[in-house]
Amino acid sequence: MHDFLIVWDWLEFAARWLHVITAIAWIGSSFYFIALDLGLRKTPSLPKLAHGEEWQVHGGGFYHINKYLVAPEAMPEHLTWFKWEAYSTWLSGFALMCIVYYAGADLYLIDPGAWNVSTPIAIMASIASIALAWIAYDLLCKSKLGENPTLLMILLYVIIVALAYGYTQIFTGRASLLHLGAITATVMSGNVFFVIMPNQRIVVADLKAGRTPDPKYGKIAKLRSTHNNYLTLPVIFLMLSNHYPLAYATEYNWAIASIVFLMGVTIRHYFNSIHARNGNPTWTWPVTAILFLIIVWLSSLAPIPSEDETALRPSEAKFASSESFEDITHLITGRCSMCHAAEPGWDNMVAPPKGVMLETPQQIARQAREIYLHSGRSNAMPPPSVAEFGIELTLEERQMINAWFESAS
Repeated sequence: MHDFLIVWDWLEFAARWLHVITAIAWIGSSFYFIALDLGLRKTPSLPKLAHGEEWQVHGGGFYHINKYLVAPEAMPEHLTWFKWEAYSTWLSGFALMCIVYYAGADLYLIDPGAWNVSTPIAIMASIASIALAWIAYDLLCKSKLGENPTLLMILLYVIIVALAYGYTQIFTGRASLLHLGAITATVMSGNVFFVIMPNQRIVVADLKAGRTPDPKYGKIAKLRSTHNNYLTLPVIFLMLSNHYPLAYATEYNWAIASIVFLMGVTIRHYFNSIHARNGNPTWTWPVTAILFLIIVWLSSLAPIPSEDETALRPSEAKFASSESFEDITHLITGRCSMCHAAEPGWDNMVAPPKGVMLETPQQIARQAREIYLHSGRSNAMPPPSVAEFGIELTLEERQMINAWFESAS
């Protein structure tokens, strides 16, 4: 059981590592092609049917790139498709969701003070909300609103704000922002899988059959690609947010998440304008800075909500009922509560690390697994730098933590 816990933690690490690698590959290629597309120029020497060209230098060599809006007169022998970066990012992200939020639903997903439901119900609600969000988005894009991109974007933003607030009413703050990121990532991956790639296949098939491809497929794909362009930066913020309590564990976490989407628009607008040689809209930087300062201000308006300590779940109560729990409580509060408190006593620390508080027996019982992994099976906590202040755990004390967790689990 305890060795399995170690293996499970490494499985989470591996899934997170894969997710980061695939995301880098996807976002990197996306940013490259956006910049390439916006930087294309028309010249008299363009091949027939070519829309624009770009010269680039990299790695000691020169590249001459031509773009065709529909397709060239004849298909090349080798055609590279950029799709697996998107698919792998979504698949690895969903695997990480399962490992962290579904397998650890009691700790990371369910907020009994908001919506006290069983683990299966919470997981089904999570999956259903992500799926329904994609369906609603896809239908809106296929409606007449798709012919008015600006109005569509405004409506989609209103929906994002509603989702951000709605999630905070049923899930933990950490899970709420993560789910908003999961929906955004699903929209982006869905655009590639269900729209952009199928439309490109239709064009290729028409070309091979000697038919003239319909330009509408490129127009549809362009709309979805534009959405992906502006969603990239917010989705990265939301995926990182679970490491920063000031983002997810505050009263206005839903507003913080909503504002981040506006920052994504201002930042991308600047770079898109630069790449397209449409001027230098420096106004976007002060606007972005102001939006960020609003986020910082919102995070300071209300303290991190205190946990409901009226009851412990059965999986937590077993640690509190252990014979050694009184000694463990004394040990943890003496070594850890200086930082892991509603009001940390450590200089320059405004919130407990990762939002974890260890001031009461109930809080300690809730965090038994993390205490075991960070202070029992490893020496991650307390940090070595605090040893000079007498805040350290001896080998015997770490063994005591291990014995407490392993005997109760």
